[in-house]
Formats: sequence, C-alpha cells, structure tokens
Amino acid sequence: MAARAKINKLRVTEMTGGTFTVSNLGLTRVKSFPPIVNASQICFLGTGWMTDGAVCAPGGEIALQRLVGLSLTFDHRALDGAPAGDLLTTICAEIEGMAV
Repeated sequence: MAARAKINKLRVTEMTGGTFTVSNLGLTRVKSFPPIVNASQICFLGTGWMTDGAVCAPGGEIALQRLVGLSLTFDHRALDGAPAGDLLTTICAEIEGMAV
C-alpha cells in the first residue's frame, strides 16, 4: 500500500475506515490548522510549516531551533483529553529526539 500511495494509485476503499489520520501542510506557509475528525476516526494529527524560531537555551542564552506546528483533534466520545494530551506530548518528544 505504501508503494501505491507514493505514486497516487491507492483505491478509495484503501483510504477509508481508518481511525487515525495525519495530514501535512508543511509544504505551505500554514503554521498550524485544526483538522476535522471524519466519521469512524478517533484522532487526526495536523502538521504545519517548519521554521526556525528563537528559544531559550540552557544557561539562559537565546538560540534558533526548528519549530513545527502540531494540532491533535480527537473524538471526546472515544478518548478523554488526558490520554490525547499524553499522545501529543509523546509525539513531540519523538520529534525532538530526532532533531539534529
């Protein structure tokens, strides 16, 4: 399926029925956006534009760091806010761990 997705050959039936979706608007200038959860889905992660931003480094110095906007929309009927927040925190930690 991944190979067919890369060449835009997935069938509609292969793209429906999922419970978690990731949408990337990183190639645009959109910093973040609130995705809308489709029927049958539980969570939708929206990723935005990656850019350099000023952060407070150890020792109180100012440094540039790559930043990306993330938005997690979830169905409160299936998932409480605390586990959803934990999921987004884990995603952030994984992304930060990959940063060079």
